[in-house]
Amino acid sequence: MEEREKIIENLNQELKRGTLVLSVLFNTTNKCYGYSLVNDLNREGIEIEQNTLYPLLRRLDKQGLLESFWDTTDNRPRKYYQISSLGVEVREKLYSSWVKTNSIIESFSKREGKNGNN
Repeated sequence: MEEREKIIENLNQELKRGTLVLSVLFNTTNKCYGYSLVNDLNREGIEIEQNTLYPLLRRLDKQGLLESFWDTTDNRPRKYYQISSLGVEVREKLYSSWVKTNSIIESFSKREGKNGNN
């Protein structure tokens, strides 16, 4: 892989990591277990591995942004996660910040396009 491609790939990974918490908080409105969340996020275009998601889920649970519980009704114990009331509050603030930041970046992009510096 060319050095330029490595730089772009690394920066892309940083950008994705920055939006991952928000994506998880939006996708845990209804209870879900880790494996299904990985599939849902991947289907939506957020590529994530289980070994990345599970530590994040544990951290968000510990911070009180998610609630977790075990369900054994299907003869298969699964740990489910769902956003907490604190998580909803934090999600709304993060989303507001993200919208503002996105708007600023779009403004930069439009300005650059008008100046012909693509």
